[in-house]
Amino acid sequence: MNVLQPLPQTDALEPTSFIDPSQADARLSARPSTPSEAEQIVAMPTAASMSGEISGAGVGNLLSAYAEGTLDPATVLQALTNLIASTRAGGEAVLRFVPGAMEAAKVSAARWASGTPRPLEGVPFGVKDIIDVAATEVTSGSHFTGHRIAPADAHVVARLKAAGAIPFAMTATSEFACGGPHNPRYGAVTNPWDATRWTGGSSTGSGAALAARLMPLALGTDTGGSIRVPSCWCGTTGLKPTREKVSREGVAALSWTLDHIGPMARSAQDIARVLPFMTAAPDPQLAKDCAALFGDLDLSGLRIGVPTGWFTENVDAAVLANWNAALETLESLGGILVDLPPIEVGPFHEAGWIVLQSELAALHADRADRSDLMDPGMLGRLRKGMTFSAKDYARALQARVTAQESFLRAMENVDLMITPGIGGEAGSLETLTVDVDGGPMSFQDLISRNTMIFDFTGSPALMLPTGLGRAGLPTGMQIVGRPHAEALCLLAGTAFQAVTAHHRLVPPRIASA
Repeated sequence: MNVLQPLPQTDALEPTSFIDPSQADARLSARPSTPSEAEQIVAMPTAASMSGEISGAGVGNLLSAYAEGTLDPATVLQALTNLIASTRAGGEAVLRFVPGAMEAAKVSAARWASGTPRPLEGVPFGVKDIIDVAATEVTSGSHFTGHRIAPADAHVVARLKAAGAIPFAMTATSEFACGGPHNPRYGAVTNPWDATRWTGGSSTGSGAALAARLMPLALGTDTGGSIRVPSCWCGTTGLKPTREKVSREGVAALSWTLDHIGPMARSAQDIARVLPFMTAAPDPQLAKDCAALFGDLDLSGLRIGVPTGWFTENVDAAVLANWNAALETLESLGGILVDLPPIEVGPFHEAGWIVLQSELAALHADRADRSDLMDPGMLGRLRKGMTFSAKDYARALQARVTAQESFLRAMENVDLMITPGIGGEAGSLETLTVDVDGGPMSFQDLISRNTMIFDFTGSPALMLPTGLGRAGLPTGMQIVGRPHAEALCLLAGTAFQAVTAHHRLVPPRIASA
């Protein structure tokens, strides 16, 4: 039996002084150098340099520091706000701050001082700009929405707030979570690892903010891969839960039968900390299973399905090498690798896009004549969706049941399936292509290739980093479970991250700041 120790907590943190954003350099180099992976591993926070330690702390680190009395939520919120206001990454990834966040942080500080903290007391989090936060401007990244003020919290935001967490920043998204990298209202969110590359969409700001150490937790949405793509390309960790595990109430729809809401963080263990406080309804079993991830971890006998075909085609050799190395690590921890039977994914992938674009058209067709205001990527998908017939849409919906049955059959003798993440490292903002073994592939052809299918089936899927590719940028793997097997996905992810350091890598310019 292989027993792992829980991830260590950070050293105690100390307060930081106020930083005047006007005195900070908001511009970063467009093309940083690429040191080795070992050189980019940054030690967990100590008391040596305050702003950096606070920004590097995860959810668990902050809760430990609060409990020890070495840090308070108001200090953390001020430090992160200063950092966002004074950096290029902050200016791109964060659109605006949430009114009343500092007041909430002071309430949290008082709760810690009085010994009455809630489970996530004082943890600040970012919110993708299609998710409502009461009394806050929420625009869905579009000119069409003007300066809309959300009337109430989305259900997921209300759940996190009830546990003591604090929404403090609205993070950028592609238009209506559907457009391309160059948002017509706010501009592009560049990748903190390389400003010539994209973060991936559509949870662009959440992925970039986490990679740039601007916040410990963020909310994203996922319809074709929009939590998992930026998590992969930014070297962070993101979970698309089982469909409807987290309520979509108060979240702008892109495709009402494919949309998912989920957490984005820098470790699987931090996701396990927050997931039980996000669900549509209290889930005692999930809470119990997630709590177990803070004790001894054991993968002995865990059967891991290894796919071929669709999931390993059009994938760069470096991505495959890192994926294979990750599988070997899991095997060394007691996992049993099992070759999966072939799965014909292509028709289901196509059906998923028919559903997404048809439902997009149902929601936004009346805006198609205002192309001057719309993101070209969204406009192209909207117009495509307007060409599908009712028969096309109905048949695509019918294919979902077949897809679900196919994957359940393929996984009947395994506990999890693990695929490569995105087929290449972060794509170029100039060419809108991804390099795969020296050749360019379009964003449209590659980005959702390994992710859309699990929005279509509704299965939980966790993306986490596996190292660096040939350009020195993050690569990832995707851990997929049966419906409602989030905790099992997180077990494998937490065990992997307990013995590897890929999730601790920091973009070079961020590490040296």
